[in-house]
Amino acid sequence: MESEAKEKDNRIEDFGAGLTKSEDGNIYILTIVGQIEGHQAAPENVKTTKYEHVLPLLAMIEESKEIDGLLLMLNTVGGDIEAGLAISELIAGMEKPTVSLVLGGGHSIGIPLAVSAKRSMIAPTASMMIHPVRMSGLVVGAPATYHYFQRIQEQITDFVTENSQISRELFSEYMMATGQIATDVGTIVYGREAVESGLIDQLGSLHEALDTLHGMIRKRKERFEEKG
Repeated sequence: MESEAKEKDNRIEDFGAGLTKSEDGNIYILTIVGQIEGHQAAPENVKTTKYEHVLPLLAMIEESKEIDGLLLMLNTVGGDIEAGLAISELIAGMEKPTVSLVLGGGHSIGIPLAVSAKRSMIAPTASMMIHPVRMSGLVVGAPATYHYFQRIQEQITDFVTENSQISRELFSEYMMATGQIATDVGTIVYGREAVESGLIDQLGSLHEALDTLHGMIRKRKERFEEKG
């Protein structure tokens, strides 16, 4: 019992994650916070989510017989595009029930993460920033560079529109809007507008997210019982 409690504390401290157990099923709670760190390490004073931790963790969750579903809680400013898409693709490819909940913010590459779950939710006060692909540091001013940016942007748009109800036209319009953000091109949408646009499935918070996930777990168990 003591070792189980210690393991739980370590999990929360190391990954911002926890496992809840109840009669309705065991749910793994994973948080994506701060900046999503990719191939390059972020400064020590920046709160990060490391993709090399999250990827094997998702594989473990999908494979584990002790875990029935995943609750993904998001409060992220975005970060590395390839790392964010890698995590998003894994979540979208999971067979187990998954629910995402945007709290605070789900900006930039956090948007594919939010829509990657089978059911997405957003708190009424949470926001999501949609903008074109951008890169900091040295950039080679060549046509091939801009072509690469365009291809990456198309991949993000494809993923978001395939995993949500928002139209490609509206998402592109949000992405390229001017006058919405003082120093950038793009749009900030808040909870209700994110739902009305089809980007996120519904408004909600912790109770709604857990209730939905328990319902999905229950239906999945019933399907397995029928087959058995």
